[in-house]
Formats: sequence, structure tokens, C-alpha cells
Amino acid sequence: MTELLSIILAAGEGTRMRSDIPKVLHQVGGLPIVGHVVNAAIGAGSTRVALVTGPGHDAVRTAISAAAPAVKFFEQLERKGTGHAASMAREAFDDFDGYIAVVYGDHPLLRPENFQGVLDRLDDGWDAAILGFEPRDTLTYGRLITDGDRLLAIREHKDATPAEREIGLCNACILTFRAEVFRSLIDKLDANNAAGEYYLTDLVELANAAGYKVSYAVAPEVDVMGVNDRAQLARAEAQFQELRRDDFMKAGVTLKDPSTVYFSYDTEIGRDVTIFPNVVFGPGVKIADGVEIRAFCDIEGATIGSGSTIGPFARMRGGAELGDAVHIGNFVEVKNAVIHDGVKAGHLSYLGDAEIGAKTNIGAGTITCNYDGVNKSKTTIGANAFIGSNSSLVAPVTIGDGAYIASGSVITKDVEPDALALGRARQENKAGYAPKLKARAEAIKRARSGK
Repeated sequence: MTELLSIILAAGEGTRMRSDIPKVLHQVGGLPIVGHVVNAAIGAGSTRVALVTGPGHDAVRTAISAAAPAVKFFEQLERKGTGHAASMAREAFDDFDGYIAVVYGDHPLLRPENFQGVLDRLDDGWDAAILGFEPRDTLTYGRLITDGDRLLAIREHKDATPAEREIGLCNACILTFRAEVFRSLIDKLDANNAAGEYYLTDLVELANAAGYKVSYAVAPEVDVMGVNDRAQLARAEAQFQELRRDDFMKAGVTLKDPSTVYFSYDTEIGRDVTIFPNVVFGPGVKIADGVEIRAFCDIEGATIGSGSTIGPFARMRGGAELGDAVHIGNFVEVKNAVIHDGVKAGHLSYLGDAEIGAKTNIGAGTITCNYDGVNKSKTTIGANAFIGSNSSLVAPVTIGDGAYIASGSVITKDVEPDALALGRARQENKAGYAPKLKARAEAIKRARSGK
């Protein structure tokens, strides 16, 4: 296979977003827009990825470096157009032998298949190939001027004649070249246009003038949706979710009300999983087969074993690792905790920085008190233990296998296996005392009201 270098242009400011965050860092499906483009490029077989950012976009570099450490970064200090931006990656393409794809970094729904459409043209012997699409509304897109399979030029909307603006085939977001062709043309660009910028799209006419063969491929409009403002961001998110829902249902997942379930870019779900309405998956979720996620759950950074039941109204946070046949009920929150097979926590509990052994029962209102205001500490509970309702387990603390914690206890010391622990004040009953307390309370009320 011919080696591929992808140059991703993420230098635009995106002022229409009305945001202090660079446009390409706004998220779709829990991943920055440009992260989707990087993933598509890598998925298409890019052995090298060069990302061109604008000045002061350190946040872009930080975000992408964390997800794709092999990406090389370049900077466009002056905003002189897409052609100028691509030339900033000269160090990456000067000695490269293969195909070069130049990609706009604000297309979150881009897929590896879109790259393949134009790369196939290069494999067929063309020297350059551009990705086009046929939008319902051509708006201000550049038009592809063609002659059969040949692409003669890309005319930017502001430079197009009225006749050219009637063309329905428009420029999308990927331009591919044989490396030697790209190098021979990139420095020939000029800024003789309405915007006074170096247009990457002018490479098409330059290639034709130099005797190179230029073709094109056509992508579905949804795949090449760009994002320039908040409304387009919302539409991209909606489309991303529709695609993910369809993918999961085709793969054997039941969605009771698909339009109310939201996925992240990396959500992994097994077969015969049932998801009820109003469930949100943040990044880092892996769900095994046969799981049931009931309504109004928020899940991120969690692994859930087969046959488990979650919710309704449960929250799984980062580091939650649930085994098989675990039951997490309503208003239970789990964070940074390993929950082994068969554990039940049915109601109103917080389980954080903990490890809970198999088949242990966690009573309603149980809290692992993991934070002292400075440090986090761990609670360890053995297998087949019973934690009574309304118990507070003050970490660091270990409760042995088969231990029984009496309801209402505050546990501050380790409990040995099979022991009963009671950590509450002794109950005292005072006969006939309730009417006196009531009379005292009523007197206080009268005094406050002045009656």
C-alpha cells in the first residue's frame, strides 16, 4: 500500500462560535472536532499526520497529543489562507514519498471511507483527486468545474461567475496528491483573488496547467458537514448521535427510545443490551453482553460486566469497574471503584475509591467516606458481606468476608471476617417524654409568632 501523509488544517479562529475555545476543540460525541478528523485520517491508513494550528493554539496541541502522540504539529502565524497553511507543514512533506492528503480540520463526521474515495483515484493513475459533494443548498461553497472524470478547477464562491454558481457539485474537505506533484505546485500559489489569500483549491488549475491529471470523488453530504458556528455544531452532534444509534441497533442493542440516548465517540456495547430512555454515555464506557441500563442514567469512564442492571437514576463515574450480574439501583453513584460479580447496591448510595467483593449487599444510604478534605482513601469490603442501611464507612477501612455491618453504623476501624460491627450510639427510651417535647416545641413556636 502506498504510504499516506495527512496534513490537517486547524488554523482557523472560528470567530462565529463566539467562544474563547478554538473552534476545532468544540466537541461532537465527547471528542474535539479535530480529533474526529485525526481518527479518520489514521483509520484511512495515514502513517504520518501533520496538524497545522493557528498562533496560541496550545490547547489544540495538548488535546491531540494526549489522544494521538504520533501527530506532528506546525503553526501558521499569519492567516494567509489554506494554501499558506498547508505549506507550513513543509518539514513533513519535503522528504515524503507517497500520497499526500490535505484535510480541513472542522469536519467531525468525516470517515476513513471518504479518504478512500479519492485515494482510489490516485491508485488508478491520477496525479491528484479532490473530494466533492452535492449539497441541498450550495450556499457559499467552492464549485467543482469538471469534464467527465476530469476536474478542471475549483472556483471559490466569491470568485465564481453566475453560471459557475449554478453548478451543484461542490468542494468538500479532502484534497489528495502524489507527493511529488504537491511539492511541485505548492509554492506556485498566488493571492490574486477576491480574498487576497493563497487558496489550496488553486492547486487544481495549476496541476492541469502543468499537464497533470486531476480527478474527483463524491461523498455523501452528511459525511463532510463542516462546523463554523453553534448551530452547525448542534446539527453535527445530532447527526453523529443518529449514526451511532443506528450502528448500535444494527449490532444488536435495543434502544427503547433512541432519540433520548446519547453516545460518545468511543462507546463500546455488546449484544442484547437494553437501554431505556434518557441515558447519557460519556467517554470511556465499555458494556458487555446482556446488560440492562434503565432510564435516566449518566455513565462515563466505566466498565460494566455481562448481565448487570444499572439504574434507574444511577451515575457511573471514571474508574467504575463492575463485574458480571451486578445490580446498581436508583440514585447510586460509583466512582473509582471495583465492584465484583453479583454485588447489589439497590438504593441511595455513594461508592467511591472502593473495592467490593462478590455477592456483597450494600444497604440503602451507605456511603464510603473517601475524602478527608485533603486526601482520598480506600474502602475494601470482602465477599458475601452485608452492609446495613445508612452506614458510613470511613476510609481507610477494611471489612472482611462475610462481615455484617449493623444499620446506622459509622465504621472507623477494620472489621474482621464474619464479625458483626455496630458503630452507633446506644438507644435509650424515656417513657411518656414525647408530650413534653411537643409542648416545648409549641411554646417556642408561639413565642416566635407573638401569639
